[in-house]
Amino acid sequence: MRKNELTERIRKIKSCLCVGLDTDPEKLPATFSIRDARAMADFNKAIIDATLDHCVSYKINTAFYESLGAAGWSAMEETVNHIPDSHFKIADAKRGDIGNTSGQYAKAFFETLPFDAITLHPYMGKDSITPFLTYEGKWAILLALTSNPGAEDFEMLPLKDEKEISLFEKVMDTSSTWGHSGNMMYVTGATRPEQLGEIRKRMPDHFFLVPGVGAQGGTVEEVCRYGLNKDVGLLINVSRSIIYASS
Repeated sequence: MRKNELTERIRKIKSCLCVGLDTDPEKLPATFSIRDARAMADFNKAIIDATLDHCVSYKINTAFYESLGAAGWSAMEETVNHIPDSHFKIADAKRGDIGNTSGQYAKAFFETLPFDAITLHPYMGKDSITPFLTYEGKWAILLALTSNPGAEDFEMLPLKDEKEISLFEKVMDTSSTWGHSGNMMYVTGATRPEQLGEIRKRMPDHFFLVPGVGAQGGTVEEVCRYGLNKDVGLLINVSRSIIYASS
């Protein structure tokens, strides 16, 4: 999906919601007496059918499926194939490796599976990201400033030889030269809204994937206040607050 298509979809339905399918078999509703990979796929389909008109994107956290082996992988494949092409499909896989390995990851998620985007660790440098940027209409979503407390361990460390700049800002500045605003996004957490505003000044044209709204305490109002740009420029992810809203 190209940037103009994503933006048009957001404007058409007046929503930048991304539904996170972080489906845990142990948390499925009581109506599922057997809580296995088959139940995960059925549950996901029901969630997708119920939310299609209200969101522009779905994010599948691959860990919840990979943990169940082949059956879980099949459930993930069935889930992503149930999402129509009108919606932006994200593999939250957080991959990142040397070039030839990244090439195989890109093939897995962009060819074998019909995802539009994948989350990536940028810390191994350009050659670990480039294979994902060779696919037309596909996106690399790089971790920048995440919403977890551990972001302070490394991401927010000030750099000794750089004036008033943190490690995550250096990563964004450098990585932005590898691609462009039509094939690269950044993960920026909703739990640090003021910093989101500074990041927006740094990256005025890029889309941000924003986790942390809902269960982690971030608010839509603050994310929009600090993060909106002329193209909207936001995919606000909500997972648990939606998929586990009721038993």
